[in-house]
Amino acid sequence: MNAPLDPLSYDEEPRNYDAVLIVSFGGPEGPDDVMPFLDNVLRGLPVRPETKARIAARYDAFGGVSPINARTREFIAALQTELDTHGPALPIYWGNRNWHPLLPDTFEQMARDGIGRAVAFVTSTFSSYSGCRKYREDLHAASSAVDGAPAVDRLRLGFNHPGFIEANCERIVAALEQLSEARRRNAAILFTAHSLPQSMARHASYEAQLGECGKLIGDALEHQRWRLVYQSNNASYGGEPWLGPDVSDAIDSLAAEGVEDVIVAPVGFVCDHMEVVLDLDIEARQRADAAGINMIRAPTVGDHPAFVGMVRELIVERMSESPARRALGSLGPSHDRCPADCCLSGRPGPAKPALCGADSTR
Repeated sequence: MNAPLDPLSYDEEPRNYDAVLIVSFGGPEGPDDVMPFLDNVLRGLPVRPETKARIAARYDAFGGVSPINARTREFIAALQTELDTHGPALPIYWGNRNWHPLLPDTFEQMARDGIGRAVAFVTSTFSSYSGCRKYREDLHAASSAVDGAPAVDRLRLGFNHPGFIEANCERIVAALEQLSEARRRNAAILFTAHSLPQSMARHASYEAQLGECGKLIGDALEHQRWRLVYQSNNASYGGEPWLGPDVSDAIDSLAAEGVEDVIVAPVGFVCDHMEVVLDLDIEARQRADAAGINMIRAPTVGDHPAFVGMVRELIVERMSESPARRALGSLGPSHDRCPADCCLSGRPGPAKPALCGADSTR
């Protein structure tokens, strides 16, 4: 028999919502946006000016445009169609942490539109400070600054939801099918996610959830030649170690083992960020070419129907009494409300107030 769910962390009451709020990271959409965008991203972190300048230079080859906002618009359009077709019939609002449309502006618009309660989907599927609590802190700050701001509930993480696993599997199968059947069986899969400072990772279930996701995909595909690796360690600060191994180093290791083909699957990202394009499509591919290994990059889940359907299912879940919460593997469904000590930053000082927690007053 399953253990009873913690009533503080799991919401068994049916909720009525006036809107869906998509919360994303945001990205610059032109060269003049890059430095102000990075000011928002790096605010409060001990990042040296030369490090910031080096990160900004990574955008130059793309005209200062990150793909994330365009991909988020595509996802929102697909979700709106899903909701219009299958219900619930809710409007969608969009607010970013770091670039327009910014969360405070979105909360002001929702208040003007008379939205009383919204359910938020954060475009991050794994627990960490940067992928969970920081969003919740920004939700608190944005809502607190707006008179008449709606109350907000956050959807649970979907790292082990059947829809997320299905979408990733189909993306990886499409990549594997670019190989002959014989080479397909011998190909290695590298599951990538954004690296984190180890002090931050110690306060979250990030590594365990990523490992579980990799296992679920490997089992579903009956393909056990896979490894979990990390990417995007380009803004490390404070001199402390970050999670590894790095994807490019892993590619070198596979080549040294005689592997001929590698599928790189960025399961830690739900859509293409600048980090996905630069770290994988350019830098990792250059390393693969130099090592003599054939690299194929699987797409992110993006607007895959199974992923979009998962988000709709999670919305319906929060609108239902004592819902069934679908989850694969051994970790069970993630909580609806975050515990007080969930996903701490690992830095000294008290935690900032955040919405959508077990101790939240909103």
